[in-house]
Amino acid sequence: MTTTLSERVSQSAFDGSMLRVVLLMDLHEGAQQQFFEAYEQLRHDIAAVPGHLGDQLCQSFENPSQWLITSEWESAPQYLAWVNSERHVEQVRPLGACARTMRPLQFTVLRETGKRYEEAALPTRGRLQPAPRLGAGIVRHALTFTVKPGSEKQVADLLSSYASPASQVDEHTRLCRTSLFMHGNRVVRTVEVQGDLVAALRHVSQQPEVRAVEEAINPYLEQSRDLSDHESARMFFMRAAVPAVHHIAATGREPAEVTRHALFYPAKPGCGPALAKFLSRQDEA
Repeated sequence: MTTTLSERVSQSAFDGSMLRVVLLMDLHEGAQQQFFEAYEQLRHDIAAVPGHLGDQLCQSFENPSQWLITSEWESAPQYLAWVNSERHVEQVRPLGACARTMRPLQFTVLRETGKRYEEAALPTRGRLQPAPRLGAGIVRHALTFTVKPGSEKQVADLLSSYASPASQVDEHTRLCRTSLFMHGNRVVRTVEVQGDLVAALRHVSQQPEVRAVEEAINPYLEQSRDLSDHESARMFFMRAAVPAVHHIAATGREPAEVTRHALFYPAKPGCGPALAKFLSRQDEA
């Protein structure tokens, strides 16, 4: 199969661009006052987080139960440092209790237009990309979690023994491959997708064989989870999700069989984002 470069914009979480985060929520009936109180507490807490620039609370005028919280951040690593912390988990828990559904979305800011931006002296303006980067439209998503020491072999056998799900998700989305890595008792699972990442992850999670394996490894996890419980599942994915990365370029002939390798970099405490940024720039170059 020959892979050709398609006209698709590809993003990186580590290029220093400004980030806009959107949280879509559908509230439980009668939960508005509780929601306001939770939001007021959260916005005061988040104001002190490094990299946070501001936020907005919006309500749909078509459906009063639908709410939107948007926030702007100086860069993705600053947001990710907060959102992947246990502090964040505790801070957003009261907000999640008010909602039937919550869906967070993250967007890199590519352009700013309009009078408000022209007059504002934003320190992040220099971080806007001079030109979009093009890639093959392939996104790699990863989850990482730890298992109880001594259970590594059982977990590896479970995670590598089930049949792969169908690769074609819909007419726009294809599951390219999945990979599994282990270092000690830490598991890293990656999924490569061409098209809609969310649709592909939903497709994988709905497969009976995948669901059975997830249930089978639950007793071995260091941090318990219940994927049948919405709140427990949300907290698990919040902790386990690694920033999705785009393939900037894909040229030449792809071999029929691909062997995946992993390099483990034990970064100094507090240096993980800097190392990830450095490595992403090396790969892009």
